[in-house]
Amino acid sequence: MSGPSLAVSAVLVDDDRLLLVRRGHGPAAGTWAVPGGRVQVGETLAEAVTRELREETGIEGVCGHLIGVNELLDDDDPSSHAVILGFWVSILESTDPDARDDAAEARWVDLGDVTEYRLAPGLAEFLHDHGVITTIT
Repeated sequence: MSGPSLAVSAVLVDDDRLLLVRRGHGPAAGTWAVPGGRVQVGETLAEAVTRELREETGIEGVCGHLIGVNELLDDDDPSSHAVILGFWVSILESTDPDARDDAAEARWVDLGDVTEYRLAPGLAEFLHDHGVITTIT
């Protein structure tokens, strides 16, 4: 049995908007999430954050501090255990995202509208608990 997978996510807020991507495949396909994915062997966490951001949206950013940890367990599939480290990211230039890689769509969403989207499991609670959004209902 292997351990949980290690993943990172990039939390970008620009002009009271949060960057979201709609997952094209894999776990949580069809739901909206912040850009992110698995950390590759030999890659630092900061490198993984900026790589995933660039691969999914075409946006260049600088990895900031750790916001928090989100742990996902699937009762129906114990092998899908994931530990996701969320980081603040500063963008180098404010620009529109371009959906790439495994992102079916990418867009800036007003912070007040984030919970109107079908979000990936645990994301609304994570964003609320860490002060990114003010409400989850």
